[in-house]
Amino acid sequence: MPRMDTAADPPAARILMVDDDPGIRDVVSDFLGKHGYAVETAGDAREMDAAMARGPIDLVVLDVMLPGEDGLAICRRLSGSDGPPIIMLSAMGEDTDRIVGLELGADDYLPKPCNPRELLARVRAVLRRAELRGAGGSGGAACEFAGWRLDLMRRELRSPDSVVVNLSSGEFSLLRAFVERPQRVLTRDQLLDFARGPDSDAFDRAIDVQISRLRRKLDDGAAGQDLIRTVRNEGYMFSAKVRRT
Repeated sequence: MPRMDTAADPPAARILMVDDDPGIRDVVSDFLGKHGYAVETAGDAREMDAAMARGPIDLVVLDVMLPGEDGLAICRRLSGSDGPPIIMLSAMGEDTDRIVGLELGADDYLPKPCNPRELLARVRAVLRRAELRGAGGSGGAACEFAGWRLDLMRRELRSPDSVVVNLSSGEFSLLRAFVERPQRVLTRDQLLDFARGPDSDAFDRAIDVQISRLRRKLDDGAAGQDLIRTVRNEGYMFSAKVRRT
């Protein structure tokens, strides 16, 4: 059964797990679900198509060996129609199978059985690359929120009074992670994953400390607004509406 978000929930990346083994489907979907993703499952191509018809899918985890239309044929079909990113799984694990899968358009490839934590890391990496590609094609080198302006190219933050606020590399990366995903709850692990990027050495792993510093700088000009909200037992949410310019 699909995991459905309620109207009050923040949007979560939707992942479709396609595998004819119900045990593997359950293990993977439960694990990814516990890490903040909305997961649907399918046992073959027909069920996969039905799931995709119900709404947009952000990533497909696809087994190669399926009844009927196999994973390689599905991969070719989805990649040829500008479909979602694909991570392929295969019990065969041969280099030739991996190469064929990647040449057909898969974004990543893992042999089965795979460690769920490794799959989670691959899921995060593929989704991050997809977000970067989407951001690169959407235009807009700056973000405006609650009177503030963050110039992503100059790495410059201006207050509502047009005063430049100095940010460390880690603070800039963290604020960018928030403004690119506004009004959505982000866990500490997600923030670390989104914010690190090429500046991982400069990013303090103590997320709470970084957020406290960033809050102090934003509070100076936020006119009483709580721009970064703590969501108990879940993480943090950037509450302001963001406009790309």
